[in-house]
This record gives sequence, structure tokens and C-alpha cells, in this order.
Amino acid sequence: MEKQIIHTDSAPQAIGTYSQAVKVGSTVYLSGQIPLIPETMQLVEGDISVNIRRVFDNLKAVTAAAGGDLHNIVKLNVFLTDLSHFPIVNEIMGEYFTQPYPARAAIGVAALPKGVEVEMDGVMEL
Repeated sequence: MEKQIIHTDSAPQAIGTYSQAVKVGSTVYLSGQIPLIPETMQLVEGDISVNIRRVFDNLKAVTAAAGGDLHNIVKLNVFLTDLSHFPIVNEIMGEYFTQPYPARAAIGVAALPKGVEVEMDGVMEL
């Protein structure tokens, strides 16, 4: 099966050897997004809620570039350096998603790229 590389200037550019997303058939694999501002490639300033919203906005841009939206995400992975922020993720996720919600994992990690506190990736089905 042929793979299609998904790219948009509305989300941060890849900062390594990866693509923003890869589509195989009707499935799109979304690379991890951190709270980078696409236009400047600088980290957003603010508390964890500002960071979480930026990550969701970045994911939203990539899903749109792939021909879908956040509601096409069937599996979402949330990586946090502090799991006490998970209730904030839940609250903000409710602003971006409606039922039925995607399957999800929340994983506590020691560190993330660029010293951020949150990263998310996922799988979407078109």
C-alpha cells in the first residue's frame, strides 16, 4: 500500500527525521506535537493550559491537512511530565472533542523534547 506524507505550514515543521503525519490507505498516523507556534517555531508562553491548547491546535491543523478533523482521531496518546496535569487535559479536551471520544492513553514521562510538559500523538481514520 502506498503511503502519503502529510504536511502543513499551519502546524510546526518537523524538527527531526520524521513527517508531521503519514497516511496509509484511510489511516493517518499523527506524529507527536508539542506546544510550538507554527509561524515562529518558538514554544508558546503560559501555563500548562495554554500549552495543552497549543498542542490540540497543532494536531487540529495536521488532521485538516490530512483531510479530516480531530473527530477522526481514533487513538490519542498524551505524554505529560507531570500527571497531576491530567485533569486539565481532560477539561480542555472537552473543548476540542465531542462524544464519541477517541481511545486514549495518558503516560507520565521523565522528559519531552525542548523541555516541554506535554506532547500528543495519535491515529486517525478517514
